Amino acid sequence: MNPENIVYRTAVWIIPLVIAIVFHEVAHGWMAKWLGDPTAQERRRLSFNPIRHVDPIGTVILPLGLAIAGAPVFGWAKPVPVIAQRLRNPRWGMVAVALAGPGMNLALATLTAIAIGAALALSGGTPPTGMAAFVFQNLVNFLQVNVFLAIFNLLPMPPFDGGHVVEGLLPRPLAAQWAKIGQFGFLLLLFVLVVLPMIVPSADVVGRIVGPPAQAVLNVFIALAGAIA
Repeated sequence: MNPENIVYRTAVWIIPLVIAIVFHEVAHGWMAKWLGDPTAQERRRLSFNPIRHVDPIGTVILPLGLAIAGAPVFGWAKPVPVIAQRLRNPRWGMVAVALAGPGMNLALATLTAIAIGAALALSGGTPPTGMAAFVFQNLVNFLQVNVFLAIFNLLPMPPFDGGHVVEGLLPRPLAAQWAKIGQFGFLLLLFVLVVLPMIVPSADVVGRIVGPPAQAVLNVFIALAGAIA
């Protein structure tokens, strides 16, 4: 398989991204169920079937376009439904549910770093070749995607998981006002990530705010893989 082939280049990013996003969303549902809200289970969203989580724009169109353009790949899925009032402790329960997604991504990144280290150890310290190279590249990208998704989703603004954490930490009157911003979450997302950097290049949220901590965390996992290899 030719790594320069557009199908190859797209596949080694889309496959890891979809898997990481599905696990991220299911983790939200698992945590909600554990804390008293079975809504996600009732609506059949506690499933690893990607079709049940696909958002046409966030899971398909945007990541595909980024992969083809050779840009950093990211995306999102349809949010798993959570009804705060059904949680045993709605306020802190929502914080735990929000953190479950990034927590799952970091857990997957840990397992992936171990797998990469083991693969390198088995191949004598050099990346595998042939068909194994495709699998190895998926592992490498899976590590990067999981780290990026974890940090990206911790941005302290709606509709990100970090926005729900902020809502849980604010005094109740302010939390109610903060929650209203979430109604415009998608438009806010497009403005902050797409429109604002076009107007003010220095306001690149992904490059300036998400990138540095994501790279720092990624370096830790690379060091773990290197120690195993």
